[in-house]
Amino acid sequence: MRRRAVSLLLAPLLLAGCTGGAAGPLDLKVGGTFGARPTIVFPGGKPAAGLRVDELAAGDGERLAAGDVAIVQYTAHVWNGRDNRLVDSSFNRGTPAAFPVGQLLPGLERALSGRRVGSRVIAAIPPGDGFGADPPKGVGAGDELFYVVDILGAHHKGASVEAPAGTLAGVRAGGGPRPGLVVPATAPPGGFAAKVLARGGGPTVRAGQLVVTQYEAAVWAGRRVFDATWPAGRPRAFKLGDGTTVKAWDKALAGVPVGSRVLMIVPPAYGYGPAGHPAYGIKGSDTLVFVVDVIAAY
Repeated sequence: MRRRAVSLLLAPLLLAGCTGGAAGPLDLKVGGTFGARPTIVFPGGKPAAGLRVDELAAGDGERLAAGDVAIVQYTAHVWNGRDNRLVDSSFNRGTPAAFPVGQLLPGLERALSGRRVGSRVIAAIPPGDGFGADPPKGVGAGDELFYVVDILGAHHKGASVEAPAGTLAGVRAGGGPRPGLVVPATAPPGGFAAKVLARGGGPTVRAGQLVVTQYEAAVWAGRRVFDATWPAGRPRAFKLGDGTTVKAWDKALAGVPVGSRVLMIVPPAYGYGPAGHPAYGIKGSDTLVFVVDVIAAY
């Protein structure tokens, strides 16, 4: 889970909400191979009005649907006919990004919905299909955006690991596709502990990767669940080993194969430290408990 933020979603800069249809071709040149940083040659002058979308490469993987988490490589420019400046890119972060389908900019929803994994999609998005009158820093209210998006993977709502129930230091994680945590009414152990309840057969997770997960998290004191993905069903993705997640995740998930379920006991030094996490009611002295399904790693 993310270390000191109210929202646990590692979202790209250019996100909002809504849905929609599709559009026509674009008069610019995009080069480079799928999954690699693209080269873009913008034509002279300002772009024509309206949302325009094109598919430069058609994949043969699963189709994106509302509720999915799409794993993508992307670049986003302001297309103004002058500097056409880059405003965001997954390549600059060193890992792909997670796009929650159904919660994107209207123009991105219309460009990506129904596309298959393995596709490269480009979209010129006018302000009315972008941020409108309240854009983020670096984007003007009247700016047109231009995206190149390579769809690397799709992870569906409700994705999980099949695993039996298991215990660690008196904590029980239920079995099946949506485990729950049962924390004992005893004092927590003093140190960090982790146990792989089910070992997957996928590639080994490495530090620096974007890891797609489902999880439940509880505070030992009071045996209170403070965060969980399973009720909503949509997986969440985190970059491992860069300080954006609690240390426990870096320690417990690195080296574990994709398809595993991991149970963790997390003392403050491996969680939120002496500051705690007030937004979740977590004190600096609280021990935490996590059960995590490792769905994929990129």
